[in-house]
Order: sequence, then C-alpha cells, then structure tokens
Amino acid sequence: MNKYELLYIISSTVAEDAREALIEKYKSYVESHNGTVEGIDKWGMKKFAYPIDFKNEGFYVLMNVTLAPEEVEEMNKQMNLNESIVRQIFVKK
Repeated sequence: MNKYELLYIISSTVAEDAREALIEKYKSYVESHNGTVEGIDKWGMKKFAYPIDFKNEGFYVLMNVTLAPEEVEEMNKQMNLNESIVRQIFVKK
C-alpha cells in the first residue's frame, strides 16, 4: 500500500448533488478496495488556464489516499471513462 494524492476536476456542468455523489463514489471505491482516505479537500470552482474540451472552469477535488498500486491503475481507468471527470492525476507521496 502506497500513499497518493489524487487531484481531479469535475466538469462545471455537473449539478451540485451529482458532484457530491461523484466525490462519495470515489471515496467508497478506495475504501471498498482495502484503501483508506486520509482527507478530501474540495477546492471549489476554478478557471482553467486554457480551455479543456471547450470548458473554461471546473470543480477541483484533492484526495489523500492509501491504496495498492494496481488499484490506482484501475481507478485511473474508471475515471478516464467518466465524462464528468475532466482531468485526474495520481501523485505518489
């Protein structure tokens, strides 16, 4: 198990209740795969430096997690398939 920082951006078109459900979905994913969530920091809506997929802003979320490397790879694949997630990055601490 390694410690990671996961930063992801939720599309600005997602409603607030759906956004909270998405944050809870990824939190429960980590917990259901024998990981732990040490903290979730919601940075809020921020403007992008340049347009991404014709969008100019998104909701930033930073999660500090402990997770197995193979689960990080699988979670990254699932986030890539979700159209509500604009970008995500895992950084090993």
